[in-house]
Amino acid sequence: MCVKTIVTTSVLKAASFIRKGETVAFPTETVYGLGADCFNEKAVMKIFKVKGRASDNPLIVHIHTKSQIRLLVREITESAYRIIKKFFPGPVTVILEKNDLVPHLVTAGLNTVAIRMPSMKFTREFIKKCGVPIAAPSANISGKPSSVTWEHVQNDFKGRIPCILKGPEVKYGIESTVVDCSVEPPVLLRPGKITLEELQRIIPEITLVNKSSKIKSPGMKYRHYSPEAKVIFWNTENRKLAADNENSAYIGLNKPDASFRKIKICKSPEDYASSLFSFFRECDREGFKKIYVQKVQRTGIGLAIMNRLDKAAARQ
Repeated sequence: MCVKTIVTTSVLKAASFIRKGETVAFPTETVYGLGADCFNEKAVMKIFKVKGRASDNPLIVHIHTKSQIRLLVREITESAYRIIKKFFPGPVTVILEKNDLVPHLVTAGLNTVAIRMPSMKFTREFIKKCGVPIAAPSANISGKPSSVTWEHVQNDFKGRIPCILKGPEVKYGIESTVVDCSVEPPVLLRPGKITLEELQRIIPEITLVNKSSKIKSPGMKYRHYSPEAKVIFWNTENRKLAADNENSAYIGLNKPDASFRKIKICKSPEDYASSLFSFFRECDREGFKKIYVQKVQRTGIGLAIMNRLDKAAARQ
């Protein structure tokens, strides 16, 4: 069904859609989210339908103040308390045992709920005006690169959602770090801007997720972050194949010794992370068939970059 999509900078107007049981795309410091009242199952179902998202893929609940955590969980564990104290508000999500108020649709049937408090004041003001915590995955068609501008959201969802809240520029361009604090020791499920090394300073015993772990976070089970173009890791073996290819693009930290029609040289790993999804979307819009990507060390923000690149390349 086609609907009129309103683009607004008014948090009050956008919040009015949430209160009416509708979905709203909104900015955060990480990527744009597609949100609904987390306690309204009919509204949350609209997120899954419009994204084409599997119902066994849990959502993240966004809050505007730490006191809202108590509306969602049975208890706050010691590891979660440390992360909340150090990094909330910020680009990190904690997973805790949910209470009976949180619908199973939000948590994909799990007894745990993922919670984060965005650092963007504009976003927190929007959530405050909504009057309820907001369940929201990234605002993109499932499996595709996340949206880091309101135009990206419009390209994916114009005529399919009633409102896009246009706000300040996204800062990080990569989804939040997700830590499962419902278990001991806590487990890093999805790397992001808050790095493993930063987490280890306050929780030395934290471990990295393994492939056999239970799916408790977005980005763990299904293909994610993939453009229409084929994503290929750049190395010496494929240099000859890529050279002078008019249908190929490249992104990385170092200039490649081959010819590409489109090249993005990032100034730092942080720039690489924040530029990745926009570059993927540009390449799709311009009709590229292949995107060569440079590998980075899996330390610091590099762990998050490689997580996204591994998943983007895995669909081929």
